[in-house]
Amino acid sequence: MLSRVAERLYWMARYIERSENTARMVMAFSHLALDMPRHVGLSWRRMLTITGSDALFDERYNKDDERSCVRFLLADQEHSGSIINTLALARENVRTTRDLVPAQGWESVNELYLFAKENLDSGLSKRGRYAYLNEVVGRCQQITGLLAGTMSHDHAYDFVRTGRNLERADMTSRILDVGAIGLLTHTSNTPKPFEGLLWINILKSLSAFQMYRQHVRRRVSGAEVVHYLLQNLHFPRAVAHALTEVETALSNLPRNEVPLRFSLQVKRHVLGAEISELMDAETLHRFIDELQKEMAEIHGYIADTWFKLERAD
Repeated sequence: MLSRVAERLYWMARYIERSENTARMVMAFSHLALDMPRHVGLSWRRMLTITGSDALFDERYNKDDERSCVRFLLADQEHSGSIINTLALARENVRTTRDLVPAQGWESVNELYLFAKENLDSGLSKRGRYAYLNEVVGRCQQITGLLAGTMSHDHAYDFVRTGRNLERADMTSRILDVGAIGLLTHTSNTPKPFEGLLWINILKSLSAFQMYRQHVRRRVSGAEVVHYLLQNLHFPRAVAHALTEVETALSNLPRNEVPLRFSLQVKRHVLGAEISELMDAETLHRFIDELQKEMAEIHGYIADTWFKLERAD
């Protein structure tokens, strides 16, 4: 397979997953804003911190209120990570690899982009936001299932699987960072009564609440949620499970020694973490920050191994 084709498949999968998880994150904040009492402040800027896009936001907006943050993450044409841009990038990558992707896959990605673009005003309004974001999430999941069920599971699909799960692991860690940072600007008397609600909201943003209750069978607590979303090997959106999927896909590819070895190392780092030692907000934030850097390194090794061959020639 040509390295440029492999790279486009990899990024197509990452952009679809990124669009879905950005939609999930905005929904989580929106639900939390409805659930929390007015006297407990909700910092919308935390979403920008999680995505690492604070600097660009500050260049383009004067206020970090709900309206500005939601517009930046959904619709801003200058922000490469906005949903409208990630869907456009996914569409372009699948358009240029249509001979390897089932025809229905191209049609579904194209229809998702057109839906997102044509209904953007509804998504920016408080009244229409949930329906819009829920549709984006559902259609992204439909595309993921379509590719899994109708695309040959050869090297082309291994790059799709690698991109999707590396992005998923990264974004799950970022959504979990919601808990690490706290999301809320507390007064000294307000944090404790709402901690459970905060962690439930994080689980729901990843569609993890029902599976958590089935397998953990205890009340929702920060330590149990962090353990479940970091180290569970069976839940598809847990970081350890997503890294296992990356490992499996990489093991099928040629010349995989360096990226595979490093991905195994990162997975061991996740599984070896002592959760009880992470349950301080700053400590957990530092751990997740380091984990995100390691996942960026996995991407770097993947790019060096498979995507730069033709450029080197």
